[in-house]
Amino acid sequence: MKVTIVGAGNVGATCADVISYRGIASEVVLLDIKEGFAEGKAMDIMQCAPNTGFNTQVSGITGDYSKTAGSSVVVITSGVPRKPGMTREELIGINAGIVKGVAENVLKHSPDAIVVVVSNPMDTMTYLTLKATGLPKHKIIGMGGALDSARFKYFLSKALNKPAGDVDGMVIGGHGDTTMIPLTRLASYNGIPVTEFLSAEELEKVAADTMVGGATLTGLLGTSAWYAPGASVAYLVDSILNDQKKMIACSVLLEGEYGQGDICMGVPCIIGANGLEEILDIHLNEEEKAKFAKSADAVRNMNADLKAVLA
Repeated sequence: MKVTIVGAGNVGATCADVISYRGIASEVVLLDIKEGFAEGKAMDIMQCAPNTGFNTQVSGITGDYSKTAGSSVVVITSGVPRKPGMTREELIGINAGIVKGVAENVLKHSPDAIVVVVSNPMDTMTYLTLKATGLPKHKIIGMGGALDSARFKYFLSKALNKPAGDVDGMVIGGHGDTTMIPLTRLASYNGIPVTEFLSAEELEKVAADTMVGGATLTGLLGTSAWYAPGASVAYLVDSILNDQKKMIACSVLLEGEYGQGDICMGVPCIIGANGLEEILDIHLNEEEKAKFAKSADAVRNMNADLKAVLA
């Protein structure tokens, strides 16, 4: 199975690397507009094969979308990364045109592909891709919730002083510092609610740290993070290509679910060979419903800036 990753920057290259050494796909194509950049990243990844033992074939190309033909999944990471002090909202004007053009080009050669959107602001770029391509909703998936949930589990594991693999938790809502909703009420440690181990104050801190997780790393690194985002994309792609039907928080089109419509936001999804296979209703309480509605309002405000691009 073939995966195309558009954008060979840190996130795209890390995604290609994880997909390769985990054997998720038989072929990965990295595409970038910078001459020789994707080719160099692909060569570097392939030179890991003798020591790591993977058999995935990774190739890099500059701007030639014909080489992406026949892809089962297309991952869009291209766009300008967030700089310190820059909000995701400020990225809209720059990245909308890039993402729209990329989506149209890859689908010319892989019309049956499932598209995974990573570019920020992710919920808005997912909505843009859906509207610009006219594809059915199950084929357009925004990755953000998978990453936010991974960060949530990390902060929970730190607070519990337990392995992250033993912790379960989910983040829904918009993929933004003020719009995501870590579901502390439903988080668990080996099936036991974390409320049995952590105080309300400790859980509030976990939620707060999760919500600024991306911004914290941007401040430390001077650019957006890439290891966890790349691994989160690979995790999502794995569930698609291998029909794993994992429950993953993803940004998808809502049509009445959670009281919202005509908007892409993070909700619990079953992800399999058909892409989005089901949206799960996890019965939010009144406080969580209010937070979700507020998050939706913020995402809609960002989406309003797409009018010129979609015209």
